[in-house]
Amino acid sequence: MEASPDVPYLALKLEFSPNQILEILSDSEIRVGPKENAKRAMFVSPMGLTMFDAVIRLVRLLDTPKDIPVLAPLYTKEIFYRVLQGPHGGRLEQMVIEGSSAYRIREVIEYIMNNFNRSFRIKELAEIGNMSVSSLHRHFKEVTAMSPIQFQKQLRLQEARRLLLTESTDAADVAFRVGYESPSQFSREYSRMFGCPPKEDIKRLRAKYDQRINA
Repeated sequence: MEASPDVPYLALKLEFSPNQILEILSDSEIRVGPKENAKRAMFVSPMGLTMFDAVIRLVRLLDTPKDIPVLAPLYTKEIFYRVLQGPHGGRLEQMVIEGSSAYRIREVIEYIMNNFNRSFRIKELAEIGNMSVSSLHRHFKEVTAMSPIQFQKQLRLQEARRLLLTESTDAADVAFRVGYESPSQFSREYSRMFGCPPKEDIKRLRAKYDQRINA
């Protein structure tokens, strides 16, 4: 929760495509069960020794960059295989099986993430997911714990915060860039999410960062 130069926060992020997961399912003896709804999009569990070993081998490739093109894909595939064997493997399978509600919601989520700065109608999202508006709302909330509009708002505000931190730009300009038509509405929703107005929030974050750097 609190990182420092002496005790840094270390994390590893691996992104995968549905085709990678389907390839592993095809090559292995893992059998996909009947289609069911994956009612969450995030899962947490302890890392087993076999998984930990594969992750360590992947990270250690940083010491031998010439080995990365050949070995990194192998270690990454092994990690995905271990995930599919784990307690949440079935849920991951549902995310890549065409026709499942989780697969269709994933398409809607990807659409919102790629178009969060523009306006859209819920009916439009329902058509992308090939489901009714009521089914979209129900399944979307099961997976993300929020409505499509709330999800879009979070994406807009997170991107706005990133822009304010990384670029010397005006809050009103950022509001328009992420899709808001009213700077005052942007400021209200930003304050509601982050606890204070944009200018004050960025000033606080930069002060905290400078304090840690100088510690």
